[in-house]
Amino acid sequence: MEISLALGPVVARSDIGGLCAGLAERLRGGPGGTVVCDVARVARPDVVTVEALARLRLTARRLGWRLVVTGAGPALVELAGLLGLVEVVREAEKWEQPGGVQEVVDAGDPPA
Repeated sequence: MEISLALGPVVARSDIGGLCAGLAERLRGGPGGTVVCDVARVARPDVVTVEALARLRLTARRLGWRLVVTGAGPALVELAGLLGLVEVVREAEKWEQPGGVQEVVDAGDPPA
């Protein structure tokens, strides 16, 4: 199952609690799946934006869901990296190994 969520253009620190509570309400009792959070409309990404994404991700994870961020511009990715939270804004298709791809060991390869 997939649920969509959009942030922007401005996220205030006072909004974070409500965003997380609203997301928890939507996810609670659901079968689990992916929350797709679109941040393309965020006008000026800042520390509060990264904090909101981190807390939304934790909220989703606690309820058995996973949160994937889409539309993250270079400024948001760089800021998240500086804060040590780049995994919060990573694009799933860029980081996850595609399904069905497996390593093959050649019998002639020396052991690692």
